[in-house]
Amino acid sequence: MTYYTYTESPLGLILLTSDGESLTGLYLGAHECGPIVRDNWEENDRAEPLPEARRQIIAYFKGEITEFDLPMKVHGTPFQNTVWNELKRIPFGTTISYGELARRTGNPNASRAVGLANGQNPISIIIPCHRVIGANGKLVGYGGGLPRKEALLQFEAAVLSNGPRKFEKIGSNSLFELA
Repeated sequence: MTYYTYTESPLGLILLTSDGESLTGLYLGAHECGPIVRDNWEENDRAEPLPEARRQIIAYFKGEITEFDLPMKVHGTPFQNTVWNELKRIPFGTTISYGELARRTGNPNASRAVGLANGQNPISIIIPCHRVIGANGKLVGYGGGLPRKEALLQFEAAVLSNGPRKFEKIGSNSLFELA
């Protein structure tokens, strides 16, 4: 059974999914690779670990936590799982290139494949695919959109530099105002 709920965030509505034991998805509202809620899914905001996931997401957007501690279960190819495990090792507030991520997976010539796997990450923010940037330092590719990726990176850098703080409005885009 797939359980789901929605939670508000400074980046818009987030869809959370669970199998009743582990978090299986976190998708931003306009997520390119996000799922379509199916008829056989059950909306249940108390299914494990959705209440704790919501609590930790709120704490993250307040700058109170820099790591998540949730049971997660992702379904992908062995290569995708390797990439997603490497993403979890990127420290809060830092970035690496797709080439570096490819090297860390043991496939130094697989930058494009790593990029594709990164884009299929089912648990964004918690498995921090937003921390991967182009070799030239430019922001490229993010299922939730590049403005959200930029906002997440700016927020994490601010928390790292100045300590806990709410995710504030960034630039003139009201999408990033804390509700």
